[in-house]
Amino acid sequence: MSPTDESVASRSKAPLLGAWVEAGERVRWRVWAPGHQRVEVVLHDAQGNPGRALPMTPEPGDCFGAVLEGQGAGLRYKLRVDGEGPFPDPWSRSQPQGVHGPSEVVVPDFPWTDAGWKGVAPESLVLYEVHVGTATPEGTFEALIPRLAGLRDLGITALELMPVASFPGRRNWGYDGVDLFAPLQAYGGPEGLRRLVDAAHAHGLAVLMDAVYNHFGPDGNYLRVYSPHYFTGRHHTPWGDAVNYDGEGSAHARAQVLANVEMWIADYHLDGLRLDAAHAIIDDGTPHLLTEIAERARACAPGRRVHVIAEDERNERRLLRPASEGGLGLDGVWADDFHHQLRRAFAGDSEGYYQDYTGGTEDLARTLNQGWFYEGQVSKNLGHARGTKADGLEPWRFVHCIQNHDQVGNRAFGERLGHDVTPQAFRAMSGLLLLSPYTPLLFMGQEWNANTPFLYFTEHNAELGRLVTEGRRKEFAGFARFAGAEVPDPQAEDTFTRSRLDWAEAEEPGHAGVRALYRALLRLRATEPALRETGRGSYEARALGPDALVLERRGGGQRLQVVLCLRGALEYPVPAGSALVLWTEDACFGGSEKLQPLNQDTVRLKGSALAVIRLPSKD
Repeated sequence: MSPTDESVASRSKAPLLGAWVEAGERVRWRVWAPGHQRVEVVLHDAQGNPGRALPMTPEPGDCFGAVLEGQGAGLRYKLRVDGEGPFPDPWSRSQPQGVHGPSEVVVPDFPWTDAGWKGVAPESLVLYEVHVGTATPEGTFEALIPRLAGLRDLGITALELMPVASFPGRRNWGYDGVDLFAPLQAYGGPEGLRRLVDAAHAHGLAVLMDAVYNHFGPDGNYLRVYSPHYFTGRHHTPWGDAVNYDGEGSAHARAQVLANVEMWIADYHLDGLRLDAAHAIIDDGTPHLLTEIAERARACAPGRRVHVIAEDERNERRLLRPASEGGLGLDGVWADDFHHQLRRAFAGDSEGYYQDYTGGTEDLARTLNQGWFYEGQVSKNLGHARGTKADGLEPWRFVHCIQNHDQVGNRAFGERLGHDVTPQAFRAMSGLLLLSPYTPLLFMGQEWNANTPFLYFTEHNAELGRLVTEGRRKEFAGFARFAGAEVPDPQAEDTFTRSRLDWAEAEEPGHAGVRALYRALLRLRATEPALRETGRGSYEARALGPDALVLERRGGGQRLQVVLCLRGALEYPVPAGSALVLWTEDACFGGSEKLQPLNQDTVRLKGSALAVIRLPSKD
């Protein structure tokens, strides 16, 4: 069933539920609590101690409401339900003492300086994925601000923040979030996030938020206290019962998500969302919640470019087609087939989902031509057909990477790509990623081939933490390469601190050259006419035998060829008058080869290497 509730279909000036400040100094609360007889607001002081209780009055739609005069932002409270509790407000905008502490009233009155900001065109996106807690020693939003100028100068155009909605403890990837509307206090809370976004816009950088709408974390999730209708047993996810987006009482669960989308875009001036595991956002109704998310996000930012990108393993074109054509209307999708082919080719991964990939140059070229590899073939790993044709989908809609938080952190020891491939291979893979027509995503520190791991870390209560640790170690017991190994304990503080980036490393020999390479590649991507053209038909990849391939890019009357040697030796003839543009084994990028690869109209590469060749113009 599809909700037709007015609160879902149209934007309200005030939040549907939660607490907010009305004209003057007056706080209003509204809580949805069907089946309950009595709800109270319990005021708390700054130390978290409870004080007087305010009775809430029944309102239409199974809601309860209350008003308190003479109060405003900063007021802390909890909610008591039928004498039980009190509990935090699941629609809270701030949890200054954590997910179990009192909720706080917040007013979005930040002095923004980005009035002229229009966003970043999708064709220009270069995404930089950041975990706020480990990106700097301080682990805060504001500590990232001094890094923005360097990222801009590198060629990054957008930050993509891993989830910041409040989760239990101070250490977590963010996918155990339970308070969708409350930026984590340990990161700097609402004020810190607004400062980061405003500063990013001043540097010409967009900011996207990783939003988790497919499940809630297990600890600090109080939704069931208020209503069982936030969840459904009709659908299931890897994390248990699905959020109820299409059954009885689903209007408020949908409204919660759409209000959250509205908050990120309107109140925090964010430039878009990355939707975690969109394939697990299950909705049998019409319109699909994903469509409403995209429409709500764009409606909240008239005159500003907003991007809604899904992490979705299905390779389905309907995700990216307009709703008017029967699609879901999203802007982009993580297309991991590119990553998987390259890992198989250069690192030799073959277990789990990697068994579906050969890493061969024919398959890699096919992936480059299509955007994703699986277009309906049967997946050995899944046991059924996967994917649809990518024909007609603009290349910028496909987000490609050679590493991201999942592909690093879901390895037993959090090893980055550079741990498993040679420096030569890392440089070559980086070149292919950044010179393809698809939207590249970098994982923080990738631009200097950081050595620091990114491990899986949590700070749950002792009982849940023990289960997480046991489950993590059991998960890897079946992988041959980890047999007998002691997987790091996610609960240990050292697991978290070891995952912090070391920015000083970027200046060291062996790393500074990689960063110079990334800067050069991104400059080419932004300025070369042949690379700026990203339409279908403007590029073609083809295998050059089993150990090499070429990707040709065309635009602005120019042609570039990206020649990749995976292994062995390659001699590749090019037309007379061709010129070398860039070579990943150049000494300035950390390479050791002394002879340039283009000589007498032949490109010669050894081992893992990539060269960019400008072909003569055609008359």
